[in-house]
Amino acid sequence: MPPRFTDEHRTTSEDEGMARPGAAGDDIAALMAEMPHWGSEFERTFANHAPMVLVALARIGGKPHQLRRFFAYYRDTKRLLPFAQARSPLSAETWRASIGHRQSEPELRLFFAGEVSRLGLDGAVRHYLPVLAPGIAASAFHALMRMAYGVLEQDPDAVAIALGYWAATYLALPAATGAEPRTDDPAEVLALTATIPALHGLPLHDLLWQNMRDAAAIPGFRPVVDWLEIGPDTMRRMAATALALFAGTQHFAALHALTGLHWIRLVSAHCDATTTATMLRVFWQGIAALMGELGFPALPEASALDRWRHLPAPGWADIHAAAAESFDEHDISLAFSAFAEMNAYGDPLYRVAAARRLGMIGDYR
Repeated sequence: MPPRFTDEHRTTSEDEGMARPGAAGDDIAALMAEMPHWGSEFERTFANHAPMVLVALARIGGKPHQLRRFFAYYRDTKRLLPFAQARSPLSAETWRASIGHRQSEPELRLFFAGEVSRLGLDGAVRHYLPVLAPGIAASAFHALMRMAYGVLEQDPDAVAIALGYWAATYLALPAATGAEPRTDDPAEVLALTATIPALHGLPLHDLLWQNMRDAAAIPGFRPVVDWLEIGPDTMRRMAATALALFAGTQHFAALHALTGLHWIRLVSAHCDATTTATMLRVFWQGIAALMGELGFPALPEASALDRWRHLPAPGWADIHAAAAESFDEHDISLAFSAFAEMNAYGDPLYRVAAARRLGMIGDYR
């Protein structure tokens, strides 16, 4: 069982309270007004992080010049593409035929803009996520990321964009069959997945979603989706496992596991219990599909995790200041999500692992 933390583990100083936008409000509003004009993906279907990372940067106290500088660098380095125009409208009867078709994203975005206007932000999410939740691996969880930041900001336009992107990049992994679960421990699911022989030696791609797709095509991987029993404590246990995985590996894929649980927690406020359970189940199936990418690691022992969480590390104000100077979108994303998750669960290992990612402390492993 992951440890439970009492209030004494939680942050108490003002600069370690809940994240909130700083003085960059006007700048982020101007920059965010630009974001719909840029494609959701660029070369080889890499995800455009800018719309979400700018919000994260503002929320960790990024200054106006840091927001402008980051976006200019990101836009030019990644060679962002303009978003295409819709060619023909979709309807409630026809939109599902476009699920999983990247080329249909302009039409899907237009459709969902109308649906968010009709149903409201919360109503649209509650109506459409039950359909889209099984495809949460869309763009290696980056459509989930767009949705999470849309609901965080309570931005109807961002939510419509997220719904369109999720539908267009929907990644179908093997569906749950209702078979008897093998465990209620997310960590055990990862350990069991590592014993699937055909996953070992599977060629790897640069894109996480392609590695998930290929792992999911292995016949021995098909039962994985049913292995985990989903209960009231599953999200917390997944978060603890993702944190241990990231703290122990500092791996890029493990970073996505940690941040992805933050995104699910945000989105779940606008979902019923069944949809949230589906998101958790399929999200963890997707993480299990990345075990080859991760190198089939064993999770750190509880004693090591406890030692690490008590290591001296900079405070969140310093971590956020360092992240705000970074041009790496994942540094900024992690700094915000780790901060938010530590506030939710109280585990000081979030701060230690974030400081290690940013090079602010040495390798503790």
